[in-house]
Amino acid sequence: MSKKTGVLLIQLGTPDSPQNRDVRRYLKEFLMDPRVIDIPFFSRLLLVRGIIVPFRTPKSAKIYKELWDLGNGKSPLLTYTESVKSLLQKRFETEDITVEIAMRYQNPSMDSVLERMRKANYDQIIILPLFPQYASASTGSAVDKAMEIIKKWWVIPEIKIISQFYNHEGYIDSIVERAKEFDIASYDKIMFSYHGLPERQVDKVYEKGLCTDHDCEKEITEENKFCYKATSYETTRLIAAKLGLTEDQYTVSFQSRLDEKWIQPFSDKVIEQWGKEGKKRVLAFSPAFVADCLETLIEIGGEYQEIFEEHGGEKVQLVPSSNDHPRFVDCLEDLVRQKLS
Repeated sequence: MSKKTGVLLIQLGTPDSPQNRDVRRYLKEFLMDPRVIDIPFFSRLLLVRGIIVPFRTPKSAKIYKELWDLGNGKSPLLTYTESVKSLLQKRFETEDITVEIAMRYQNPSMDSVLERMRKANYDQIIILPLFPQYASASTGSAVDKAMEIIKKWWVIPEIKIISQFYNHEGYIDSIVERAKEFDIASYDKIMFSYHGLPERQVDKVYEKGLCTDHDCEKEITEENKFCYKATSYETTRLIAAKLGLTEDQYTVSFQSRLDEKWIQPFSDKVIEQWGKEGKKRVLAFSPAFVADCLETLIEIGGEYQEIFEEHGGEKVQLVPSSNDHPRFVDCLEDLVRQKLS
């Protein structure tokens, strides 16, 4: 008899609306996560609730309003995640497998979704955070939260976790197919922009030495296989190889930093420099995000466009994320089936 299986897809999260109150609630939950801002509790509390949230909420709410307008009155991240859930569920329609989605922060909440899964009495639950490259602040946090909830259950079924899938061919193909919608040869430079992390967070991956001691820009090794920086560079090499790109055509960079002690180079500075150098057209990928969101549509598609124009450039063209591309759904199906076997 086949095992009754629940599949939990976890995304980062989104405010319930672009209203100040909902954005404030989202920011508090997100930034108070010790895996996101990894400093002592009271220092984090003072920083988040005393400084960041009061000053950032009005600006963030305005940006989320722009995002909602692009998403026809709804969060694009939630829209695409719901679509992926539906498409993936169809792949298992003749099997005793149910696909659920939850957000690490806000709704649908992990507490409510996992309570529904508890009542369903599954033989096994497969936890699949939708972050291709492992980072403690994303995948680690999602798994940590799920296990915090599950450990309180009286009956705990078999739990299987998928930590990363940056090198899965279906995921890579979904990005490559998106890129083929554009005339790549017509762009002066190509940017692969990943969400940034503090340097100290990638340093914590290693038992000995720092991230800078492990050639993370060049290869994946036994030591750096869970280093976000290393897997970001490897993701880029895999995409570039399928597109026939040479190393001089593209740059790997990191966006959304809070200070200067984050992984470099910084995407906004790279865009600025390219404008100053006379580059006119840039094709931008953001492979850390499987669904278009604020960081892709607004930050790259809007803010970087403005920076580029200010320094002499003309066009920053964002390549859409995997979203609900069939090859991405293929990737998720294969990941789940690997765990089923």
